[in-house]
Amino acid sequence: MRAPFLLKSVTLSSSSSSSSSPIISRAQLIKLLNSAKTLKHAAQIHAHLITRSYLSTPVLFNSLLNLYSRCGHVFQSLALFSASNSNDTKNVFTYTSIITHLSHSNLHSKALTFFNEMRGRNIYPNNFTFSAVLPACGDAVVGRQMHSLIYKHGFESDVFVGSALVDKYAKSGEMGCARKVFDEMPERNLVSWNSVIVGFLRNGCYGEAICFFTSLIAEDVIRPDQVSFSSVLSACANACNVIMGRQVHGVVVKHGMEWLAYVKNSLMDMYCKAGVFDDAEKLFKTTGNRDVVTWNVMVMGFVKNGNFEDACNYFWFMRREGILPDESSFSTVLNAAAGIAALDQGTLIHNQIIKTGFGGNTCVASSLITMYAKCGSLVDARRAFGETEAHNVISWTAMLSAFQQHGCANQVIELFDDMLRAGLEPDYITFVSVLSACGHTGQVDDGFSYFHLMSQKYNVNPGLEHYACMVDLLGRAGRLHDAKKFVENMPIKPDISVWGALLGACRKHGNLDMGKEVAERLFQIEPNNPGNYVLLYNMYALRGKLDEANEVRRLMGFNRVKKEAGCSWLDFKNTTHVFKAHDRSHCMTKEIYEMLGKVEELVKQKGYVPEIQYAVNDVGEYKERSLWHHSEKLALAYGLIILPVGAPIRIKKNLRTCGDCHIVMKLVSAIFRREIIIRDINRFHRFADGECSCGDYW
Repeated sequence: MRAPFLLKSVTLSSSSSSSSSPIISRAQLIKLLNSAKTLKHAAQIHAHLITRSYLSTPVLFNSLLNLYSRCGHVFQSLALFSASNSNDTKNVFTYTSIITHLSHSNLHSKALTFFNEMRGRNIYPNNFTFSAVLPACGDAVVGRQMHSLIYKHGFESDVFVGSALVDKYAKSGEMGCARKVFDEMPERNLVSWNSVIVGFLRNGCYGEAICFFTSLIAEDVIRPDQVSFSSVLSACANACNVIMGRQVHGVVVKHGMEWLAYVKNSLMDMYCKAGVFDDAEKLFKTTGNRDVVTWNVMVMGFVKNGNFEDACNYFWFMRREGILPDESSFSTVLNAAAGIAALDQGTLIHNQIIKTGFGGNTCVASSLITMYAKCGSLVDARRAFGETEAHNVISWTAMLSAFQQHGCANQVIELFDDMLRAGLEPDYITFVSVLSACGHTGQVDDGFSYFHLMSQKYNVNPGLEHYACMVDLLGRAGRLHDAKKFVENMPIKPDISVWGALLGACRKHGNLDMGKEVAERLFQIEPNNPGNYVLLYNMYALRGKLDEANEVRRLMGFNRVKKEAGCSWLDFKNTTHVFKAHDRSHCMTKEIYEMLGKVEELVKQKGYVPEIQYAVNDVGEYKERSLWHHSEKLALAYGLIILPVGAPIRIKKNLRTCGDCHIVMKLVSAIFRREIIIRDINRFHRFADGECSCGDYW
């Protein structure tokens, strides 16, 4: 039976004559109210109830309330309820109905208002009323008051009320209370179990979530559903407990639920996060109906495992299958493009974002800013930021990080001030960018002001990243002893980032005694990191202490630590060209070395003097020649040959660029009038008109 045909002659005008409307019984009206799905149908039935004077009938009035809410028009339900002056229609069922809809619509204050109004009219709540109002009790105090009221009315043993209480306490982070309520429940259903399992998961208590799921299975009374399995699999994923994850997988198969999309996606996610990516791929390939979540899980898995190219490929496979990407799809694949600094890939994804209407999404916009920044295009990052209408702390922080990565420290401070004027509160990551910017501009006093501001005004507790920035700030300014004292007085134990910042400062300012002490600490903390050995080796070599330098090299051999080979790469026409120091494997080696010779002549004419201290592994006359065979110089020569005149040259390097290469890049940018962008392991260097964005302070 379809409502439009039965009520075709019913108008919305209350003046319609009753004789012109079809005669419909109350039973038929109830059936219509329960089956109608659109606002138009609701309005027709509403008009009919008015003309037949049925609106005061409690069951019809309540069904109409439900219909408006079911159609997504909770405010229409609210208007209907408020307009009714009949005490007969407003009973515990109608109040429970409106409170339920308001709670589901996140109108929590209104739900509590109606609950109090109901009690003020001496209408006693029932178990369903309490179950409906508990989700609206976000405040811990209000929740405890409601819990007391439940005891007063004798509903503490009701399974629905108990489940709602468990869920309420879990969402408030009060897992002790949630578990106490659960333990005291005389009867439990699947919702009760799921509420406590999901609660532990949300609060990061992954072991407890797994234990409760195990208890649920052991009771063998209640059959777990896809919420149970998805939650425990997420707990296994976050705890990196692949052994338990496999056992849960076995239970999933036993219950015949492995083909449910929700469960299968959770299984794939668990295997990805637990580092067993091959099993995730097997599940993916056996999945018939792949939705956007299925694809997202795989793309995220590739990103987590560092397979950025595969992540991008799977995104395009998804598009070819006709799956429309969502916010998560775009954010993840943009992170993948940023991971390999693939600007061409990123711009293609940006085109898809515009075509699918996600250009105004703040989360996607933040990922766009980050992608362009990590691909070396600060101009495009600024454009993406400027085109975003609704900014949040994430998009502001993304732009701050972009400026910081590109050495634009002054712009970081200016943008940070703009952010504060816009009324947004900075978060943990925001302050990392700001403090790092202060370090790269030598603003020690300002750095300490921001460091104290974060905890005193914004309640952000400094973390290891912030302390590392402060050590770097003092170290770069040459205040090594102050930096060391700062480390020794830290309220938390310094980690490798803090000690590494201090070692880098010792290397920069040539403090060998302190550098040796700091390096030995790092050898104990991370004995397999070659960077620490190389820094100390170079410090000894620069001071002419070759015996001590060789001792460091022997220590590397003893610990089986190998220095990472420096390499640079440049993308051209969808091909990545990789260069190593002294490389002669490229098909254009002859042309590359001829161009290097030309560049060497031109920069010497501009006053270039080789910085031979950066050729610590070579001796005598080979030092200068070795400098000209560094990987970034080879990539530069190749870029000058193949890229069109005026096009920027984008080079990526796996290690920190050396001072000699830095000087050469500045001179070449002025001589050839080319923009040169180098992304090394620490930051971006943008060379233009003989200057670098870092201001030679890196």
